[in-house]
Amino acid sequence: MNPIPERRKNLALRELVDQAYHLIEPFFDPSNAWNGQQLEHLAYRLVRENLPQLPPADVQAIVTAATRIYRSRHKAGQ
Repeated sequence: MNPIPERRKNLALRELVDQAYHLIEPFFDPSNAWNGQQLEHLAYRLVRENLPQLPPADVQAIVTAATRIYRSRHKAGQ
């Protein structure tokens, strides 16, 4: 049996996505909107505050990945 090869290049960043997802997941929930506006922009701030050593490109990658994870877990109609 052949294991599936890892396609990710930056495994350390992947681990940070897992950590950050738990912090920023509530910002993706539509029921947490403020005056009808999503709060996703606040996820960037929280990631920057909790992981200040990361360059902006990595913060963007984390929030983008977390958004995809949230959407895949909370598909419409489920």
